[in-house]
Order: sequence, then structure tokens, then C-alpha cells
Amino acid sequence: MARSTGNESILVVDDAPNTLEVLERNLSAEGYRVFSAPGVSEAISILESTQLDLVITDLKMPKVSGLDLVRHVRENYKDIGIMMITGYATIEGAVEAVKSGAEEYLSKPFTDEELLSAVRKTLEKMQVRRAARAQPPIELKLSHDLIGESVSMQEVFDAIQKAASTPATILITGESGTGKELVARAIHYNSDRASAPFVPVNCGGIPEGLLESELFGHVKGAFTGAAVTRAGFFQTADGGTIFLDEISETSLAMQVKLMRVLQDKEVYMVGATKSRKVNVRILAATNKHLHSLIKKGTFREDLFFRLNVINIHIPPLRERREDILPLVTYFSGKYAREMGKPALQFSDNALDVLSNYYWPGNVRELENVIQRIVVMSEGDKVEVPDLPALMRFSALRTTGLNRTLAEVEAEYIRNVLASVKGNKTKAAKILDIDRKTLREKLKEKGDEPS
Repeated sequence: MARSTGNESILVVDDAPNTLEVLERNLSAEGYRVFSAPGVSEAISILESTQLDLVITDLKMPKVSGLDLVRHVRENYKDIGIMMITGYATIEGAVEAVKSGAEEYLSKPFTDEELLSAVRKTLEKMQVRRAARAQPPIELKLSHDLIGESVSMQEVFDAIQKAASTPATILITGESGTGKELVARAIHYNSDRASAPFVPVNCGGIPEGLLESELFGHVKGAFTGAAVTRAGFFQTADGGTIFLDEISETSLAMQVKLMRVLQDKEVYMVGATKSRKVNVRILAATNKHLHSLIKKGTFREDLFFRLNVINIHIPPLRERREDILPLVTYFSGKYAREMGKPALQFSDNALDVLSNYYWPGNVRELENVIQRIVVMSEGDKVEVPDLPALMRFSALRTTGLNRTLAEVEAEYIRNVLASVKGNKTKAAKILDIDRKTLREKLKEKGDEPS
């Protein structure tokens, strides 16, 4: 049997002193540099101060388990191999260990040869991982920057194609950050109005007192400061498309005026006595449930029916996780080109974390995260420690005493949601609260549209 020539460093973690002694003796005899720890807390202290190649940990340990240590190592350190050993071997345990990030799983009792063979295999895997060249980015078919391979997004693309061929008014729904304006642009630029203006309007971003003038224009002298006659967004979009984003933020009085435009295809400029005809296709969008607003009396039912001739709903990112990796590839390539950097490659573990994150901010949040990673990256490989801290698991996170109760609660709720793939009903059951309370807590923390 060839001895190690690389003087690799190995950390052995087990709460049984006899096991620690045997492992340390056998591994040292093979030329490895061996460190030992009786528990996870001591192991993490060694990890923070020592360059290691391999961690061998027991599964069953008091306070913090070996699985927690596996996850901590995998999500906070680069290029460290992990082996799990246990005297309580089950198929389920092996599967869970591998899913958490362990390369090898060894059942007690084991022979010296079995131990050393598993160690060599794990170290070889780590050498291959370090030396492996990243695969080139995959080619994606883009549709006006809309990316999706999931069934639900293919349905959205199909709806866009059908909607573009009709003059009907369309209501686009979906959570904040899902890409409602991109859908609106795709409809416009695939329609017979593509050569005419596309005018997006954020109804929630314009003060109520100015919205009428901005939408319909005003004549000279209509109000203080109206020194000249000025056309509104509807006149600017004449012949093309106007996109009314956050339509739910308009007042009831403004909704009446919008009804008139939809019915008569004409607008009244502020201060004018005669209407003006406009040839405009109207697309509207909202991240709120309009049926609930209708029941509350804050949104007109007749306007809803006028807008909702065709409805296109964009599912949240957490419900189409197969689209996350293509989006990561697209955004990383986009921002790398903008900054003149080489294309980044993401490790399998980093992609797993990105795929399993809850993404309350949807595609917009993912784009911001990838842009930040590209800006801050110093190499061309992204590992889990390079991701935002919120996405990473920490075995010691529960012991942090420098955070507010609200921060701890927010993190725990996000972790529970992530564990059940965003299913609010299951999450509420785990948290022992009703679904309404969960929604309210998510709204307070900015993780749910209001």
C-alpha cells in the first residue's frame, strides 16, 4: 500500500475518545497530518484556523450532529473533502449524508483497509475537483430576455404568442420581480404595433395628484405651473402600446377615467373641454390579488373585467426551479461581458444552494445576486462561500447572540420555507401558525407582495 506523499491534513471528529485515538493513529501512520476534535464546536474552531484537505466525522454526537458539520463545511469552505462514519448505518442515513455533501459514507465497524481506501477515494475526488476545467456555458434561446425551460414558462411563452396576434387588452399578474414588464414588451414587439412606441408607466411611482396629467396630458393654464400644453403618456403611445404597471395603485377616481379610455378610445387632457381620440393598446399589470381589492371596494369590478380580457400569470421563481440555472448562466454571462471579465463557473454545490433558495424577490433578486457576485469575484469559479450569507447554512448560526429577535425569526421562517420548497401550507404547519399569519409575517419582512 502506497503511503501518502502529499502530507494532506485531515480533521477527525468523534465524541468517542477510543475511536479518535484509533483513527488518528492509523491515519498518522500513513503520512497524513491529523487533527482531532470531540465535537462540532471544537471542529469548527480547527476549521477556522487550519488549512484542511479532509474532514472525517461521526454522525451521532451530542448537541450538534455530524450532518450539521457536513453542511457547515460544504457551504463555508472550498475544496475540503468530507467522510461520514457511523455505528447506526441505514440507507436513509447514507442518502442524507451524501445529500448534505459527504463524498464517502463508512459504517462501523470497519477495517483499517476500508478506512484508508475511503480516505484515498475522497482525497482523489477532491484533487479531480480542483483540477477539473469548468464546462463552457450552455447556449440559451432567449425571447426578449425572457428565459424559461419549465412547463409553466413555456405556457407563458405560448400565451404571449397568442396575445400578440390580437388587439385585446391584457392583464399580466405575478409577484414583484417575476418579469411582468418583460412579458408586456414581448407582446408589443411581437405584434403589428412593434414599430410604434411602447410606453411603460409605473402607476404606483407617480403621485396621485400628478397621475392624471402624466397619463392624459394638460393644456396651458390648466393649473399653476402649466406654462405650456403638454401631451400625456397616452398620446405618446398613439399607434403603439401603453403598459400600466401597478394598476392596483390607482385611485377609484382615476379608475373611472381609465374606464372611459377603454370604452371610448379617447382621453381628456387636464383643463381641456374636448376629448382626443387615441389608438393605443392597453396592457396592465399587478402583483396584488384584484378580486380581494374588489371585495374591499378599492378596485372597480367593471375596470377589472375590461382589463382582464386575456390574463397572463407569471409563476414565482420558487415554483419553476428548473429555470434558476439557465437564469444564472444568462445573468453571469451578461454581467461578465459588461465588465470585460471571463465567464464565471459555478460549482455543483453553489448551484444546489441557488436552486434551493426561496427567492422571495424572484428573478429580479436572482439577477441582483449574480451581478454582485460577478462584480466582487476575484477568480472564475464560484463556490458556496462566495454566495450571500443568507443563503448559506451554518452549524453555529443558532448560537449567534448579536442579532435581534426579528432577524432570527425572519431567518428561521425563510429556512423553513426553503425546506418545503416554498409551500406555505406546509411551512405554516411546521411553524404552528395559520397560513394568514405566515403571509402577514412575510409581508412585514418584505418577502411577500402586499
